[in-house]
Amino acid sequence: MAEARVAHHFPDAATQHHASLFGMWLFLSTEVLLFAGLFVAYGYYRYLLPEAFLEGSRAMHTWLGLTNTVVLISSSLTVALAHQAASAGSNRLAFWLLCGSLLAGVLFLGIKGVEYAEHFRAGELPGKWFHSTELKATGLPIFYAVYFLATGLHALHVVVGMSLLTWAAVPAWKGLYGPGNDALVENAGLYWHFVDLVWIFLFPLLYLF
Repeated sequence: MAEARVAHHFPDAATQHHASLFGMWLFLSTEVLLFAGLFVAYGYYRYLLPEAFLEGSRAMHTWLGLTNTVVLISSSLTVALAHQAASAGSNRLAFWLLCGSLLAGVLFLGIKGVEYAEHFRAGELPGKWFHSTELKATGLPIFYAVYFLATGLHALHVVVGMSLLTWAAVPAWKGLYGPGNDALVENAGLYWHFVDLVWIFLFPLLYLF
């Protein structure tokens, strides 16, 4: 277990830790604004095109979306346990828990890829590329534009979150975490929890309502 390296502009490790957390929360606030804009657009177009959004939601592969919801919620649990282990100095346990979260991220993206493939096969695409022969409601190209934009942007954030978890797993493998020296895994975990929270909103909006 190694002591936290304190940058020259911080008086002590505790101040550095609090500053890093504040920076992550500040960054996440900008992400909230980004997805809030998407949710506003969703609400606006759903108000204008209720029949299209109803038919589009009914055509979703709900069981795939539900499976991905369970996968992400489970991964949030393993990330939280990894942070707890890192704080206690149980580095090897923290490493394997982070690896479990990474595998969950890979599974989520794989399931999403299967779902996207089904949409492409059925012609359920955004804008001018929409050519489904089964769905007929006016405005469905807009529904799928919102769907692909929201879920695609979320998938990009999953990739970023997996990169952060990988970065956080390296010190765990080297045995560097311990009490007061867990800021990296804590910040990576905060980002991952945010990604999960966004999906918890997207799933009912796009698949259930």
